[in-house]
Amino acid sequence: MTEIPEPSVQPWKYLVSCLPEGHVDWDLFTIQVERRAAGLWAVIQRSQLLGADGTWSWGFEWSGHIEGPATDAEQELHDKEQEAWTAAHHFDHDTALRLAKEAAPKLQYRGYTVADALAEPKPEETK
Repeated sequence: MTEIPEPSVQPWKYLVSCLPEGHVDWDLFTIQVERRAAGLWAVIQRSQLLGADGTWSWGFEWSGHIEGPATDAEQELHDKEQEAWTAAHHFDHDTALRLAKEAAPKLQYRGYTVADALAEPKPEETK
């Protein structure tokens, strides 16, 4: 009978926020740092990924046809573009956490900022 090894435990996700847990707007202003392939990490906020240049992206968009590469040359271009996009949006562990911490205080939702959320009275203060 095969002996089953001890289970391993791996960190897979971090949550980064300037708001205290339990704040009514915590979900709006929380960034997820999630592990990806090859030990790299992505910085995610509301389905967008943070790029190394500090901008948020909905994901890779190929510069070619909508339906996808039709020739070998188009496939090669697609693959190069996708590789470049991935390199700009996946980071080593420490870089991903640093970028998330830098981005967290700057988050906005429809003009509503982290500072706005923190300035609002807590429910117990409105009584």
